Amino acid sequence: MPIRSAQIFFGTVALALMASVAVAADNRNAPPQAEPPPAQADAVALDELVREAVAKNPAIQSAQRQAEALRHRVPQVRTLPDPVLTVGWAGNAAPFNVQNGDPSSYRGLSAMQQIPLGGKLGLRGQVAAREGDAASWESEITRRRVVAEVKATYYEYFYLHTALGITRKNHELLEKLARIAEVRYQVGKGIQADVLRAHVELSRLRQRMTVLEQQQNTARARLNTLLFRDAEAALGPPTAVQATSMNQTLEQLYELAAANDGELQRQQKLVEREQVTVALARKDYVPDLSVGWMYQQRPGMPDMHGATFSLNIPIFFKSKQRERVKEAKLGLEGTTHALDDRKTNLAFEVKEQYLTARAAEELMRLYSQGVVPQASLALESSMAAYEVGTVDFLTVITNFSTVLDYEMEYYRELANLRIALARLEPLVGVELTN
Repeated sequence: MPIRSAQIFFGTVALALMASVAVAADNRNAPPQAEPPPAQADAVALDELVREAVAKNPAIQSAQRQAEALRHRVPQVRTLPDPVLTVGWAGNAAPFNVQNGDPSSYRGLSAMQQIPLGGKLGLRGQVAAREGDAASWESEITRRRVVAEVKATYYEYFYLHTALGITRKNHELLEKLARIAEVRYQVGKGIQADVLRAHVELSRLRQRMTVLEQQQNTARARLNTLLFRDAEAALGPPTAVQATSMNQTLEQLYELAAANDGELQRQQKLVEREQVTVALARKDYVPDLSVGWMYQQRPGMPDMHGATFSLNIPIFFKSKQRERVKEAKLGLEGTTHALDDRKTNLAFEVKEQYLTARAAEELMRLYSQGVVPQASLALESSMAAYEVGTVDFLTVITNFSTVLDYEMEYYRELANLRIALARLEPLVGVELTN
């Protein structure tokens, strides 16, 4: 982990300087003892939050229920229409009262069953099944999206928590340095500009802490929302996030995305649904068969049985069946274009996150191996020179701010790398953040 040595050195030198000039200061100037920090809640691990989000997030639960509901549509559309049972009479006004001696008077019972021909029931079942498959992928897309959002927010929460801790520690160190500047000014070894400069830098750090606290509270509220908790619910600090690296090449990520991207799979199922819909629309030219049976009871005459067979004639095919086929074909073309659009955007999204991760990885290496050690050495050198009076206070403050900024940037890029990996996971369908 980078640049803790600079803070330790800074604190040691500051205390040494304070000891060297304390004899000239009034005891009234001694700072009060700081109160112990309040106890923090237990640290929360990312895996625990992910499991809780998957189990409780309303968007995930809604998508799962909708997918399950569509699965129940398949057996419905593959089943024959309900038969029609008819009971009636002809004769007197009283129910089922026939007229004796009148052969046209009867009590009757009939049943009718419609039978779609041409395999329409099977095709309707296939359409419903493809819709269910698309809904299942929609549910998976929602789950992946929420998990990625939890991870990205958690890594942002980690950065803000770490940055706030670094800023607070450096604020304490800078307060010590400001007191040193005040004492040196009081004994004639410093100038008033050094004191003013120290207080300006303290104000800058307090402003930064205020912004970080606001952003941390926002990230905490976002995490609670994703977990279906109250936005104001308590949330412990994050666990330590270790540096990682991107192990996959861009070509490997493209292959994984083409095979596993949820939106791509959903669009493919929609294309298949429209293909079956076109076939079903063409089957509308085939008439449906209706089979009926009837029974009549007549007074003073033998009972009579009968059967009927009927077909609907699609004589309005120009404005009905033909237009239905055109509609289905246009729907197929639309979903095909949507599939092509997803393929294009998927490649862009993968490359965008890949480049973000690679840039963050390179900047982390640069900060930890080059910039931060060099800035730390510059701070150490200026502190030693300031102690003997060969370097002005402005140089010390500038080097101090540089080390602080670069340390913050290191953790910013660490979070950016993790966030980019988290946003890649829904696209490639495999876990990268571990």
